[in-house]
Amino acid sequence: MKRIFKVYTKTVSLIEETAVDVYSNFVGDDKGFLLESYDKNYDRYVFMGREPEAVIRTENGQLTVYRRDGSKLVVPGNPAEALKEYFDSFEISCEGAPLPFSGGLVGALGYDFVRYQEDLPDHNDDEIGIDTIQLMLVTEFLSIDHVAETMTAVILEENSEEGEKSVVSRLEEMIRKALAKTEKVKMTDEQEADGKIIYQSDTMEEYCEKVEKIKKYIREGHVFQTVLSQRWTVETGQDGFTLYQKLREMNPSPYLYYFNFGDFEIIGSSPEMVVRHKDSVVTTCPIAGTRPRGRDEKEDKCLEASLVDDPKEKAEHVMLVDLARNDMGRIAEFGSVRVKDFMHIQRYSHVMHLVSFVEGRKKQEYQAVDLIRAFLPAGTLSGAPKVRAMEIIDELESVRRGLYGGAVGYMDFGGNMDFCITIRTMIKKGDRVYMQAGAGIVADSDPEQEYQECCNKVRALARILVKEENL
Repeated sequence: MKRIFKVYTKTVSLIEETAVDVYSNFVGDDKGFLLESYDKNYDRYVFMGREPEAVIRTENGQLTVYRRDGSKLVVPGNPAEALKEYFDSFEISCEGAPLPFSGGLVGALGYDFVRYQEDLPDHNDDEIGIDTIQLMLVTEFLSIDHVAETMTAVILEENSEEGEKSVVSRLEEMIRKALAKTEKVKMTDEQEADGKIIYQSDTMEEYCEKVEKIKKYIREGHVFQTVLSQRWTVETGQDGFTLYQKLREMNPSPYLYYFNFGDFEIIGSSPEMVVRHKDSVVTTCPIAGTRPRGRDEKEDKCLEASLVDDPKEKAEHVMLVDLARNDMGRIAEFGSVRVKDFMHIQRYSHVMHLVSFVEGRKKQEYQAVDLIRAFLPAGTLSGAPKVRAMEIIDELESVRRGLYGGAVGYMDFGGNMDFCITIRTMIKKGDRVYMQAGAGIVADSDPEQEYQECCNKVRALARILVKEENL
């Protein structure tokens, strides 16, 4: 039976409080989520919530819904189809919800989500023990609008007289809790990097041998590119939200996120969209081609020129744009797919990338889960052609990827969705933090350079955890 929600809101001015302050008040150590952005095009809104109505995850190969009241629902069948069925059981009664996110599902879908539709080898151990689907059902949350300098409390309530009576007081209580006068969150010397690296999945020699195997597959015509990753594990006494605060300061990105599922946390700063849907327009954003930021504008310009003129970087980017167009064609109306802002330079805090946007108009019969299925994993995390590249990844990587290389974001009951690729992300479980990064291996790749690229990407995160002299 479909649950139909009505959206109730209450908005107040927000002057001094930061998203971190509000989250600390409103959520604290409870289960919850925080979605932010440091991007001039997308950083208007912040969303956060606490104690979700349900947590939806795969368990023993089945989609399982753990409700807040302690009850459990198992949805049989293929987990992707079960998730689609579950998502379709909710609806909001008003068109044109006032915010980009109007309540729905937030969380993470792992790299292995693709296995629900592709028959792939699965030989690697899942050392972390976090299954593929990890989502929260969010029917109460806060939104901060940086432009209007306001905060809005949102409650989704089923249309009933009893529900409407309780909403006003609940909205007021949410705002009161969020704006409680407490000491502002500050970093202290006690929160310094205390981590110790206890595991690296590959030595340089091992990684280089794997690169040579991929290059052999490329020469034999199996693939054009394969993304080969490695994992680091660090032990730390720092709490997850402290790590998030450090990450957002060190590496501000278009997608900043923190999830506390109780038994594990996700802390991330991703630059790359995998799929967004708004007003029937679907967008994906392949990123391939990298240079470090310069010391000044002049050096930035020189580095930009070297990136734009690099034939290897351009060829890789064009290949991944073509792959994105192919993925888009699965769910878009015929003739609607187009490339926008092809191969332009986008600057981030520490690096610059070649970026393109691919857009299409969604076919009416598809919903959010269909879109995710069309794009996961992103070509920039697998290679091309996708299926053969993923077979090679399973052969050569020593551990199952888990959440790395999947997607983090939201799908709301108003029709919007926005997911980024799970990269530049820490998975914290107990006192262990797992980090992973990959490099796109092509025919003329230098094995040692590709190994160093992976290490540099992981070190950018590990600096939050481990003292520089120990990296």
